[in-house]
Amino acid sequence: MAPDANHITLAQEQAREGIDLILPAIPELIWGAICFAVVFVVLSKLAFPRLREGVENRQRKIQSDLEDAEKTKQDAEKMREDYKSQLGDARSEANRIIEDARSQAEDVRKDLIAKAEKDAEGIVTRAQEQIQAERNRTVQELRTTIADMSIDLAGKVVGRSIDGETQRDLVDAYIEEVSGMSGNGRRTA
Repeated sequence: MAPDANHITLAQEQAREGIDLILPAIPELIWGAICFAVVFVVLSKLAFPRLREGVENRQRKIQSDLEDAEKTKQDAEKMREDYKSQLGDARSEANRIIEDARSQAEDVRKDLIAKAEKDAEGIVTRAQEQIQAERNRTVQELRTTIADMSIDLAGKVVGRSIDGETQRDLVDAYIEEVSGMSGNGRRTA
């Protein structure tokens, strides 16, 4: 067993040397702790407040940027809604203008038709007046011609002459009698 005990002691010494490699000596630990405390105090007095202030400033800036972004988003949304409203108003106005134009075109069409009908009635009326005047003129010429022919014929038949006034009265009475007859030779009532 002796070799085994030797072996164990050697293993213990090697294990202790391995721990010594990981853990420094006690005086080094004390000086390391003192230096750590000094560095920590210096950092907590000088660096940490500035770091905290920098972080807080950064957080405030980020918060401000987020609020600005939200405000910009709301403004953009409002502008989009305004644009939609204006677009809707423009469409409504365009439809109203189109309807007004259609209405005006229909009014103009009706006015043109009414004017054309009135002009046509005027033309027909003038034509009827001209026809009536021409008829009256023609009837008067026929009466004069028939009266003259009748007087000549009566003078030849009778062989003597009746005074002109009597002849004209007779011819006018005959013409009136003939004018009162219809186209089939019958008198109209």
